[in-house]
This record gives sequence, C-alpha cells and structure tokens, in this order.
Amino acid sequence: MSTAPGYFSWADLTVPDAEALRSFYTALLGLDSANVGMNGYSDFCLVRPGEGQPVAGICHARGQNAGLPPVWLLYFPVEGLDRSLAHLEQLGGSLIAGPFPAGGSRCAVVKDPAGACFALYEQEQSPN
Repeated sequence: MSTAPGYFSWADLTVPDAEALRSFYTALLGLDSANVGMNGYSDFCLVRPGEGQPVAGICHARGQNAGLPPVWLLYFPVEGLDRSLAHLEQLGGSLIAGPFPAGGSRCAVVKDPAGACFALYEQEQSPN
C-alpha cells in the first residue's frame, strides 16, 4: 500500500474486544496475526503468512480508540494534517478524534458530510 497522499494506505477495525475477532479473521482470510503493543495492552495486525507483511489492524476500543465506531476504518495519507482538517471542515466534514500520535505519524479520525468515517494522517518528519 502506498504512503503517497491521495492513496489508501491502511485499514483497521476498532471493536470492544479485538481478541475475540482474531481467530475469525485469520481463519476467514488465511492470514496470520501479530501482537502490537499499546499502552498496557495489545492490539494485533493481520499479516501475510510467511512474509510478516502487515495488511490491516484490529484494535480494542481503548485509549485513543475509545468511542470510535466498530467499522473498518480506511487511512489516507496527507501532506499537512492540520491544513487538511481545516479543509475537511470547510467542505462539511467533521473531526471525530485526534489528532494523536500513531506509530511514526499524526492521525485524526474524521467523518464526511454523509457520515462515513475514515482517517487522515501525516508522516512525522525525521529530524535532520
């Protein structure tokens, strides 16, 4: 998946009990899983067997994910998260959660004018 702005780059699902879905998705999709350490608990990602390549995440509705709807959330990279959030609101969208740090990026969960949820993120710049 691309991390270039304008391309879909990640998907995750936030539910009250992520662990309860681990065997469902690994069996249904033929994928393996790997734990992802959070602050005091673990979420997990689905990975391609033999490759270890993450393809999606399954998250508990805790911490920064508390209150997110139980839907598959698509992530789109942007250049300038704050600018994109301001533009989103001008276009009739709204902020649900964030911005917050997320694995080397800044992320926000948003809603379009029809109510569909998705996420925008920007990669953190490495110091020179």
